Amino acid sequence: RLLGVHVDGALARPEFLQHRVIAQMLEIAGKLAAQNGAHFLRADCGGRGVLLGGTERVAPARVVVIGGGTVGQAAAGIAVGMGGETVILDISPERLTHLEKKYDGRVKTFLSTPQAISEIVPKADLVIGAVLIPGAKTPKLVSRDLVKKMRKGSVIVDVSVDQGGCVATSEVTSHARPIVVKYGILHYGVPNIPAVVPVTATKALTEATFPYIQALADHGLSRTLSLFPEMEGGVNCRDGKIVHPALQMSF
Repeated sequence: RLLGVHVDGALARPEFLQHRVIAQMLEIAGKLAAQNGAHFLRADCGGRGVLLGGTERVAPARVVVIGGGTVGQAAAGIAVGMGGETVILDISPERLTHLEKKYDGRVKTFLSTPQAISEIVPKADLVIGAVLIPGAKTPKLVSRDLVKKMRKGSVIVDVSVDQGGCVATSEVTSHARPIVVKYGILHYGVPNIPAVVPVTATKALTEATFPYIQALADHGLSRTLSLFPEMEGGVNCRDGKIVHPALQMSF
């Protein structure tokens, strides 16, 4: 143990560092995806004019989350909390079972197949793309034809847009101009969603990274890598040489 971080067994893996650091940002992005989607469903924002949670006598909006990982779970949690009728699609049956238990039956889950997507997406008021394949381009799971079938004023929030997006019509937007409209559907494609909550994002990132920064300051790189082997994959340069494979390819 060093500074409260346990380093042995299953945690001593390169992907642990990525999970510890990146998961914080993914959770924030997922929560904001649902919040922003609910916002842009408002008529004054160009949306359908649908309240995500509905009322006692009016059905809630239907939220479809594609991907049940960190982003998808965070988005679903907010959607459920706001009263939305929430559907999660994922390729892992085990994960879907876990999500059903986690949300105590308040979400509907479906195995993510082309048929399921083609049947569910056109009925959605809000689609949240939460697909992440580390180091690879995101597959296009929602086709242009499916987007055309959605009701006008519906909203798509594609959190995976910085890796190409999982919706064929997605494109990168900005916090200044977050929405583009295609086929009457509002598309939100901001690649750095947590930037609008810098206080929360900074605190989360600092909490995740500080033990490693403290270890580097106290022990230097070599000793820190022996204490935290999961950091090895994050080293870009060492002894005057570029050692990270991706940077070697770029330079």
